[in-house]
Amino acid sequence: MNMETGERRPLASRNTRWAQTTARHMAAMSITPNAISQASIVMAAFAGVAFWCAGGSDGVARILLLLAAALFCQLRLLCNLFDGMVAVEGGKAQADGPFWNEFPDRAADIMIFAGIGYGIGQPGLGWAAACFAVLTAYVRELGRGNGTPGDFGGPMAKQHRMAVVTLAALLSAIEPLWNGRNEVLTAVLWVVSVGAAFTALRRGYRQVSLLRTKNRLP
Repeated sequence: MNMETGERRPLASRNTRWAQTTARHMAAMSITPNAISQASIVMAAFAGVAFWCAGGSDGVARILLLLAAALFCQLRLLCNLFDGMVAVEGGKAQADGPFWNEFPDRAADIMIFAGIGYGIGQPGLGWAAACFAVLTAYVRELGRGNGTPGDFGGPMAKQHRMAVVTLAALLSAIEPLWNGRNEVLTAVLWVVSVGAAFTALRRGYRQVSLLRTKNRLP
């Protein structure tokens, strides 16, 4: 069974030279990992507002807002990358770090997906995507509380969600080429909702299997 488990999310980008160099520079400055985590909330808020405003915009303004949304989604991920690197590799972990490591991610998912939902006139679908995204993290942390490794497996883990949302924003910017509007963003909310629900169930199944094996009576 292929499981991405452990105390930290497995990221290939963490081992790249550019990421390690940037993290070292940030660690040498007065920037704290908590501040980076808090910045991710700001990036997500900008993304959510951009998606929301794009729904009522046309022409160049709509294109620019969608491109901005895509950019802020990626900046959110960069904040998520560097807060951990500055804390662990940079040796600047703080006592309240565990809170700031998790809370901003949950707020970020809600703001981004709710923003998309309101922007396309389907707030219920946006909130569904947000709820299932949060549920994937809840199941992971529940596993940790139950003594099993944190399960970061997909198919709709955080980095997967942001990848499909970023791609959807870019494709939505060129929807006028086929006289479309919001079809791509509607589709991505369905993809995230269904994919995140499946991810939560998959993580839950793995957790239950581990607990049964771990606590099996003689």
